[in-house]
Amino acid sequence: MQTLAYGSWPSPIGAALAAAHDGRPEFVGFVGDEAWWTEPRPAEGGRRTLVRRRADGREEQVLPAPWNVRSRVIEYGGQPWSAAVVDGEPLVVFADFADQRLYRLEPGGEPRPLTPLSPVGGGLRWAEPQVLVERGEVWCVLEEFTGDGPTDVRRVLAAVPLDGSAAQDRDAVRELTDDRHRFVTGPRLSPDGGRAAWLAWDHPRMPWDGTELIVAEVGDDGTFRAARTLAGGPEESVAQVEWARDGSLLYASDRTGWWNLYRDGTPLCPREEEFGGPLWKLGQRWFAPLESGLIAVVHGRGATALGILDPDTGEVVDAAGPWTEFSPTLAVHGERVVSVGASPRSAYEVVELDTRTGRARVIGAEHDDAVDPAYYPEPQIRTFTGPAGRDIHAHIYPPHNPGCVAPGGELPPYVVWAHGGPTSRAPLVLDLEIAYFTSRGIGVAEVNYGGSTGYGREYRGRLREQWGVVDVEDCAAVALALAEEGTADRRRLAIRGGSAGGWTSAASLAATDVYACGTIIYPILDLTAWGTGETHDFESQYLETLVGPLAEVPGRYTERSPVEHADSITAPFLLLQGLDDVICPPAQCERFLARMEGRRVPHAYIAFEGEGHGFRRADTMIRVLESELSLYAQVFGLNPRGVPTLELSK
Repeated sequence: MQTLAYGSWPSPIGAALAAAHDGRPEFVGFVGDEAWWTEPRPAEGGRRTLVRRRADGREEQVLPAPWNVRSRVIEYGGQPWSAAVVDGEPLVVFADFADQRLYRLEPGGEPRPLTPLSPVGGGLRWAEPQVLVERGEVWCVLEEFTGDGPTDVRRVLAAVPLDGSAAQDRDAVRELTDDRHRFVTGPRLSPDGGRAAWLAWDHPRMPWDGTELIVAEVGDDGTFRAARTLAGGPEESVAQVEWARDGSLLYASDRTGWWNLYRDGTPLCPREEEFGGPLWKLGQRWFAPLESGLIAVVHGRGATALGILDPDTGEVVDAAGPWTEFSPTLAVHGERVVSVGASPRSAYEVVELDTRTGRARVIGAEHDDAVDPAYYPEPQIRTFTGPAGRDIHAHIYPPHNPGCVAPGGELPPYVVWAHGGPTSRAPLVLDLEIAYFTSRGIGVAEVNYGGSTGYGREYRGRLREQWGVVDVEDCAAVALALAEEGTADRRRLAIRGGSAGGWTSAASLAATDVYACGTIIYPILDLTAWGTGETHDFESQYLETLVGPLAEVPGRYTERSPVEHADSITAPFLLLQGLDDVICPPAQCERFLARMEGRRVPHAYIAFEGEGHGFRRADTMIRVLESELSLYAQVFGLNPRGVPTLELSK
């Protein structure tokens, strides 16, 4: 056992290792008896491939590079693929990221386009495809740009011919709905094919604020008729809708303050926990009905489990196993359930539950310990007290290395991680980016500040018109509490975050003196510009609830924007940005840096070509981690080994 200062502990978890294990499986589904899913490839330019698990257990990549199975609908994307079995073979339809066209793929063949290109704005985009072989169509969400501006867009439900006749002809795409609603999810067809159900919402609401559950009759000719709203509204969020085998309608609504399940309007399992969540990607699933009448559910409070709900008794039996967090992706086939689970000791992997035996097992993307698990962090679930006595939920990752201890009396540096969203949550799972720091002697505190999901609508609502206040206060309260209790060194606290977390990091440096430095990743920095056209359509009016109506409180937008308070920032910082980011564009960073010019605050700005909102390339992630560690080393007086020195300018 070596005695070394915090931040100088040797670790086998390098930046390249962390980058290689970034990302997770997503969008699971069944194709016949086989489980399929999408999976990241950081070393291949950050693309996502489609993987199938054959009956003999072999995993097989369905599409080689450069095919990238990923939709850009609402920019965050959604379910990008679907398949059916035809004559014993899979017929796959998928969206390719490069041109956003839908493609048809059959065994032994090359992908063939089903949809046309459009020269207008962001073109034509598709999500949640459903292959309906008997109709000869793919039903899906169509996002169509009508101009060059980010909000010049319409969304409808559409039917794409499977025969390829629409590949060069936009008019061959049959629209199933009009565009009266700004946002829609993919249609769910009833078991008898006679009805369709979907969700819709409009600006300025986000889907976790309020959505409508719409049902329409489906004519023999495939047209939708007599559409009507059955649930939801401006203050009720319906997160998902599905048809049960008996033709009843299942949906997750937060009308009681928690996303709970309902069958034809009747609650099935009323609990103060979530059976739904924020719909950031179209096609996310928190529940799926089984043939038996039981319902597979991803549910929990502050964490999620995979369980089976008996709708007649309201009882839920959770799958046994090491997983403590499940993603909102589910697929069922017969009595089999597939989802994606993780734990503090394992990364996300594809998990199958056999409801007949209750046995759960890993069937894909199996976690493999690339290093000795003794180097993994040992997190703590904590609840802190914030301003006005409010609870603040957090995960604390103390420094941990099996071969090192710090000199007696030395307190460790800590970095507060502010998650994105902000309507989201930091899950308690193994993250090698966190381990990269903790194994070197730097603690991490993930804060699920007020506004985070997983704790009910009231907790979520704490951020209403308080963004830049509550999130900043909650992160500071956790950081200071750790210092006051003797867990962290008060002089060596930092904050970091991406997207909305980048906003919180920058706002924290501008509004408090808690942190010695900060890492700001693809952030929002200028509220007024972001709220008046400098972002994509989906979040273009998000600030109306997070900050307040711009027309009524314009001064609040100025008051809270870090770009307007550059003179208040004295702590060194690292600013990281993707040049292809249309959600938080580089202009925000450039404007901020112009305000910082001449202020002699040590900082570094690194912009990455080919990266958008969320870094996906291995070489990018390596540079990000090493630069971040170098920032902390310089500010905190640490001596990490083998890390390139980040040049800080003034």
